[in-house]
Amino acid sequence: MNKALAPAVLALAPLLAPPAAAAPPSALDDALATRMQSLAREASKQAAPGLRVEVRLGQINPRLKLAPCGAVQPYLPPGTRLWGAARIGLRCNDGVARWNVFVPVQVDVWGPGVVAAGPLAAGATIGAADLKPAEVNLAAKPGSAVARAELAVGRVLARPLSAGAAVFAADLRARQWFAAGDTVRIVAAGSGWRIHGEGQALAPGVEGQPVRVRTEGGRIISGVAVAEREVEVAL
Repeated sequence: MNKALAPAVLALAPLLAPPAAAAPPSALDDALATRMQSLAREASKQAAPGLRVEVRLGQINPRLKLAPCGAVQPYLPPGTRLWGAARIGLRCNDGVARWNVFVPVQVDVWGPGVVAAGPLAAGATIGAADLKPAEVNLAAKPGSAVARAELAVGRVLARPLSAGAAVFAADLRARQWFAAGDTVRIVAAGSGWRIHGEGQALAPGVEGQPVRVRTEGGRIISGVAVAEREVEVAL
């Protein structure tokens, strides 16, 4: 390793290690790590007010050779959503060579949800006794966590769940709201107005999926299956 760059690499590596790292950071490194933690925590709380947020810093790439720097500034890259796996930028504002690196960060956001009371198999229909309320990591999976048991009771599991696992919308099979040939209600709504009519579904209506409908006048339009025998059309 280049002797001139070694101090910077050695100083930054323990700073950005997870809390369980063997070597504790120095006072200066600890101050920068605290700033990074605060930056991530505050940004996450603004997106999820009232929820408990935990931030775990990852490691800087050990292959990077960084010049010594007198002022390292943490920042959020544009468009960053600090939810689950994300990253924080570090840039040198006072050094012989200005550099910019990214540090992985894991942001866990804890809030109300439901978990499996015991092991549940894929294809099982969820009953009230299968779930219990708990604080869950809302950022553990893509999509939204199921907040209340009644929102999942009667639904079919798309994948198995272990005991204590949080239930997410993606864990549930999409509902079929109607079959091909069914008469459906066609709804279109906007700011301050709402119109509706009837038509015949030309395909099964799966929750959240597009479906074609023939109107009473014979026109074929596309909409989204949103409820029992109901199609929402964007105008």
